[in-house]
Amino acid sequence: MDSRRHEVNDLNVFPVADGDTGDNMAMTMRAVLAELDRINGQMIDEIGRDELVTAVARAALLGARGNSGVILSQIVRGAAEELASRPGELIDPILVSAAFARAADAAYESVREPAEGTMLSAVRAMAHRVAQDLAHMEPQRLGDGVAPEDQDRLLAEVLERALEAGNEAVRRGPEQLAVLREAGVVDAGAYGLTVIVAGMIAALRGDESAPELEHQTAPARDLHLPQHEDSRFRYCTNFVVTGEGLDSQSAVPLLEQIGDSVLVVGDPRTLKVHVHTDDPDGAVGIFTNGEVSRLDVADMREQVAERTARLSGDAPTVTATCGVVIVATGPGLKKLYHDLGAHVIDGGPTLNPSTYDILAGIHAVPAAEAIVLPNSPNVILAAERAAELSEKPARVVATRAQQVGLSALLAFDPDLGVEQNAAALAEAAEAVTAGGVARAARDDASGRFSEGDAVGYADEELIAWGAPDDVLRKVLEAVSEGAELVTVVAGDGAPLERDAVEALVPDGVEIEQQHGGQPSWWWLVAAE
Repeated sequence: MDSRRHEVNDLNVFPVADGDTGDNMAMTMRAVLAELDRINGQMIDEIGRDELVTAVARAALLGARGNSGVILSQIVRGAAEELASRPGELIDPILVSAAFARAADAAYESVREPAEGTMLSAVRAMAHRVAQDLAHMEPQRLGDGVAPEDQDRLLAEVLERALEAGNEAVRRGPEQLAVLREAGVVDAGAYGLTVIVAGMIAALRGDESAPELEHQTAPARDLHLPQHEDSRFRYCTNFVVTGEGLDSQSAVPLLEQIGDSVLVVGDPRTLKVHVHTDDPDGAVGIFTNGEVSRLDVADMREQVAERTARLSGDAPTVTATCGVVIVATGPGLKKLYHDLGAHVIDGGPTLNPSTYDILAGIHAVPAAEAIVLPNSPNVILAAERAAELSEKPARVVATRAQQVGLSALLAFDPDLGVEQNAAALAEAAEAVTAGGVARAARDDASGRFSEGDAVGYADEELIAWGAPDDVLRKVLEAVSEGAELVTVVAGDGAPLERDAVEALVPDGVEIEQQHGGQPSWWWLVAAE
């Protein structure tokens, strides 16, 4: 699955073209494999088949993310329950057929409004093919004494028949689902399921005998249809609820009041919840009788934009050890941060993103860990809360201004871990002296300045007011004392030209000027 993860991502147009189906299915399977690795070496009789099934099904459930991941977790659960239902029997064609049937039932039961042409159709087609072909298989049952290689050969043959049916279902998808037909793609989840089955056959036969699987390509043209570009809601929200006597279905109508694409699956002790919503807090608040954990929030608008960039060849594909999430405003500043490799969250004119904006940014960073630079005192608490909620290791370096974050980011190394980077960026930020000049929004109550005057700050302390050139000169003198370099970032409507700004810099200090386009601040100043 990992080898074709991006290929599956690029096919993703239903129900939202957010380009994460491959990621979600891969994460689900990784969780299952991690659980199997944990219990590897123990005899099944020692563990007990019921306990083994419970462990695998729970791992799939907890690791699932997104529609595709949750549905895949139910396919795994259904198959595992059937395979464990006949203690003492070897896994053979009869048992595999029953497992596919139960997996298909579990998948359909997890979705309130099943859509044909998707992975649901694919798993059902696989189940039907294996059931139909049972009469032509020899042997159908395996008894004690069968050689492991013979069992592997027979199971590979059964799965190959299932794969043929799955491939046919993938090809039929565009005939059944208009969204796929209009986009010119097959269903990402259905194709991802065939990739998983092909991998199972390869494992049974050896990698050198892996089945050929047709590659699928994303459409060369842009996706202009509304259903391909956006969703009614912004956040893909996933979390786990644990407790006693949990009722999966009673929560569904409440979730549908604040979102769509609702899936709630599990058992009375553990539920996995998936919903597209603008109110992740409201979704979590519905489950008052259980403990919520593993909260994961993804910004689907960001995902759609990243998918578009990836298909156009403009997006990076390399996953680093550590990434950076930046809160910024102003087209120039956002571009500066982006050019330095940061994932930028638009904080708006007031630099005030929500916790879930930041959490979605942490999730979106193509790295195993993340550093968050809030760049405003008002954002620090939201950033720290997002880092607490994130399952991805994340640390906040409490930068209090955009120009400080810009200077600190130069100390970032994507090949280092989050703790080393947090220490390096905190040290770099501490070495920066910051200031700024803004247009006064109102008259000063003490009579020092009037609306429209320039007001100047050094390290958040008001030090000057009056004409723009005089105020900027005083700020530059205060900030650059003892410094060798001062950076000046011009904002929207800054009243002085670059030459006039350069003339105000104290002797012996170099100046670097950038255009940030930020609102509210005519100039942001940082000295090192």
